[in-house]
Amino acid sequence: MIQSLFLLSPTGEILIERHFRGQTSRSICQKYWEKASVGSGLASAEVLSDTMSPVLELTNVNDHGAGGSGSIQTIYLFSILRDGLSYLAACPSEVSPLLVIEFLHRVADTFGDYFGSPTDEDAIKENFSTVYQLLEEMVDFGWPLTTEPNALQDLIRLLTVLSKIQQVVTGGTNAAISEVLPSGTVSNMPWRKAGCKYSQNEIYFDMVEEIDAFIDVSGRVISSDVSGSIQAQAHLSGVPDILLTFSDPDVIDDCAFHPCVRYGKFELDKVVSFVPPDGAFTLMTYRLKADQSRSISPPLNCMPQFSYGTGNNSSQGRVVVSIGVKPVSSIIRKGMTVKVEEITVTIPFPKIVRTANLTATVGTVLYDEAAKIASWRIGKVNEHSRPMLTGTFLISGTDKPEENPPLGLSWKIPQSSVSGLTVSGLTLTGVNYGNKPYKGVRSLTKSGRFQVRCN
Repeated sequence: MIQSLFLLSPTGEILIERHFRGQTSRSICQKYWEKASVGSGLASAEVLSDTMSPVLELTNVNDHGAGGSGSIQTIYLFSILRDGLSYLAACPSEVSPLLVIEFLHRVADTFGDYFGSPTDEDAIKENFSTVYQLLEEMVDFGWPLTTEPNALQDLIRLLTVLSKIQQVVTGGTNAAISEVLPSGTVSNMPWRKAGCKYSQNEIYFDMVEEIDAFIDVSGRVISSDVSGSIQAQAHLSGVPDILLTFSDPDVIDDCAFHPCVRYGKFELDKVVSFVPPDGAFTLMTYRLKADQSRSISPPLNCMPQFSYGTGNNSSQGRVVVSIGVKPVSSIIRKGMTVKVEEITVTIPFPKIVRTANLTATVGTVLYDEAAKIASWRIGKVNEHSRPMLTGTFLISGTDKPEENPPLGLSWKIPQSSVSGLTVSGLTLTGVNYGNKPYKGVRSLTKSGRFQVRCN
């Protein structure tokens, strides 16, 4: 299974190194970084290529003492990128890729629960001891062991100001370690704490759907995909049993569930029956069926135009980007008008661009000279507004690039859905609450990997 785990900073520095079964040379990280930073155009390789393969087959040289010869070993290196940090897992033999990648995401999510968001380089450096304690509990001889947040928080307490002061005064880390075995480890529900009590019982669900799409210059959708998840926040006393029913469950496909869900019941009746964990968790993920994903219409029009001068102005260029809300799209919204929020346009310039001068009619524009990337934060836009960005840039030499990099577009539309999936019923049984628990469901549609090609 997992032989070693590494955590790299945005500049390729090794922040965390943990070996579970055998030693993996640090040269593996260097080989990964050389491949991951290809095309970034920076000496420090601060921008990773987003086309990096999550699985690499590399060679590892095992040293046998000073002056001894080393054996060559094949290593399968799995990687994810979260908050600018690279999480690497080195495996000496073939394993299920999704298992290792999902575990790395669990590790990143756990760090987020303990250290807050974003879990960047500074957060890791400030909590080295807690990071190693968590890895010690999450992995046993290379195999994932305890990954449920509730069980981990029973073993290693969440950091507070008082516990940090105690660590500094005593010079140790025992303040964060629990001396009592978590109750979930000896029950058939390791995801839920025993003896949960709340004066205010409540459970809320967020149905979040993401659209991945590639748009051509004319605004036509080349390819698209819709994935969704149901995020839950539960604060319920006792051990409640919850039944969640949907109005039209046949529109979704490829469902994956939290271990608390009774999968057989969903297969039979298309209902979600479960005993919830305490706190925040992801109840399920799903995808929209392929025929519906291919026929989506995005809520925004993005028209980018790059032009280059000729003759005496051959070292200059001009860029124009306009944004508009489509009156008709695939977004199903509970309301009269469509209002798109948190719109951000990421404009990568060709590497031959030296500098750029950009202005926008709405929002703010920030241009990164080193990365050659402009970020245009627009905010909210309705059907009647049409923000526009214009600007000029200078290029090195007179050769024009063969093609311009695609633009990245991010946005959110609250109380909306692409699939039309809605909750028709939410029933709580097993516990007699004196006051009726608060229940609520919200929906949100947002962009995932949403790119627009340039002329």
